Amino acid sequence: MSTLEFRNVSKRYWVRGSGHLLALDDVSFTLASGQTIALVGQSGSGKSTIAKIITQLERQTSGDVLLDGTPIPRAGRGLRRYRQQVRMVFQDPFASLNPYHTIRHHIERPLRLDRVVPKFEVEDEVRRLLERVRLDPDELIDRRPHELSGGQRQRVAIARALASRPSLLIADEPVSMLDVSIRLGVLNLLADLQRESRLGVLYITHDLATARHFSDEIMVLHRGVVVERGPADRVILDPQHEYTRALRDASPDPDKHFGAAAGATTTGADS
Repeated sequence: MSTLEFRNVSKRYWVRGSGHLLALDDVSFTLASGQTIALVGQSGSGKSTIAKIITQLERQTSGDVLLDGTPIPRAGRGLRRYRQQVRMVFQDPFASLNPYHTIRHHIERPLRLDRVVPKFEVEDEVRRLLERVRLDPDELIDRRPHELSGGQRQRVAIARALASRPSLLIADEPVSMLDVSIRLGVLNLLADLQRESRLGVLYITHDLATARHFSDEIMVLHRGVVVERGPADRVILDPQHEYTRALRDASPDPDKHFGAAAGATTTGADS
């Protein structure tokens, strides 16, 4: 079991002509294995900055980020081990997969770099990972990303993130670039994988409807500040902050949005 702790983290960017921009202001939370937290807010609220700091694509200006009580290493093998435990699924599957490489290459690479399995088991592990995300290895393994649908590409990106056997997964708006008709299938897949592997998932979204259905807890971020947090149902049904109420009122009715499809099964045939 792993625990990621964000402790009083702030982030300032220098903007030429404007001075410092405060993107995050004293943000604290804890994410544990087996837990899903939804981080909700409009564009520019600081959600992706949190994801980048967790994955060390950015560094915080102040505060601490700890994994199992230990600060994130800044370089070397320690940082590599940390990144093996904390993986990210990016928003855009069209941009996050290299168009020049096959699906086999995309999933083999983390397996080989992180030495997850012996060399003679790599092929079998690639196929197993594709099957875990409900794709047919025989059909897709030697294709390139442009030959797949958007939903299939995002499933490949999820398989790649799982290849290193992480304990925590950062999902940054993982369905916002996909057709509405296939979003639910990808979210259901993430929920199933989370339960099967006891992953800790930080689900970053602007959509309160999906946040309620796919998370245990919701944090609402506004202008870099967490303005509300709590169990998903309470935050949605009885919001205390006016910004949360505005987000809820602007969202589709979650029961209407998911009611008919909530029990549906999905396949790898996303289009």
